[in-house]
Amino acid sequence: MLSALSRFDRRRAVRAGTVLAVVLGLLSWWLWPARDEGAPNGSLTFSTGVPSGVYQRYGERLEGALAKDMPEVAIQLRTSEGSQQNLARVATGEADFTIATADAVATYLRDGRPGAQRLRGCVRLYDDYVQLVVPRDSDVRTVSDLRGKRVGVGQEGSGVRLVADRLLAAAGLDPADDITPVPVGIDTMPVRLTHGRLDAFFWSGGLPTAAVQELSRSFEVRLVPMEAELVAKLQSATGPTRFYRSAMMPADAYPEAQQGQAVPTVAVANLLVTTDRTDAAVTEAFTRTVINSRDRIGREVHAAQLVDLRTAIYTDPLDVHDGAKDYYRSVKP
Repeated sequence: MLSALSRFDRRRAVRAGTVLAVVLGLLSWWLWPARDEGAPNGSLTFSTGVPSGVYQRYGERLEGALAKDMPEVAIQLRTSEGSQQNLARVATGEADFTIATADAVATYLRDGRPGAQRLRGCVRLYDDYVQLVVPRDSDVRTVSDLRGKRVGVGQEGSGVRLVADRLLAAAGLDPADDITPVPVGIDTMPVRLTHGRLDAFFWSGGLPTAAVQELSRSFEVRLVPMEAELVAKLQSATGPTRFYRSAMMPADAYPEAQQGQAVPTVAVANLLVTTDRTDAAVTEAFTRTVINSRDRIGREVHAAQLVDLRTAIYTDPLDVHDGAKDYYRSVKP
């Protein structure tokens, strides 16, 4: 009798324990925050630029903002030589998003390079300004004075290389024969200049670019102006050069180098680029983060402050991605 009761008590205890476990499991499921099945997830690769350039610094800050806004998405940053390499990576599926200048995009499209027709725009970001940097005591006063000089022209896959070659040609110089072109990026050009291994270098980037700013504080340099006639000649060419415009570098961009003087130059817009392969929901979320993080990132990367919702949708020469269109519709007054 005692044995039967004991077995009964044990069975009852087991059933009660099972019921309790089920109840606790259901309660845990109910209270635990549900994962939004519609939220973007997976992994994305963002191709940036040279380590000390604005693209990379912007990408590093944007990565943090994306981690908060898209917690289910793992973001990988990849440094690059610049706009041309960035576009090739995205167009061929090696990366999902990137930044590139409008003239580089137009060149990629014009040349019919692999995957060109799949490229789509998300955001018009900030403008790059062409910066021709020389030692302060240099005899170079115009682009045409670079004849016979050792000139940093940017890496082969960079947007700097495109605009440097075009400016040199507009000034009547053959980029291959009339100068000694040195195909290096902003990560090494300042050191080469200070050590006398370069006479000048071209850079195209947001203002201020940290590498140029640091150089101007430790070594006496000047910024060579792009005279109006040169810019007009550059703009008169057909095709991608229509994306260049005359601009002024404000006097406070590099105070030590400019000594209170604004410098006339050439500017070109940067675009956030993806392809039609990228999911619309992911692109919408990515675009939203870029716009919403403007002020936060802009405190560290000044160029980011210039992202403007009113002009962000103008991604010429690229069509706007459907996901980015969804975002712009959602914030339309």
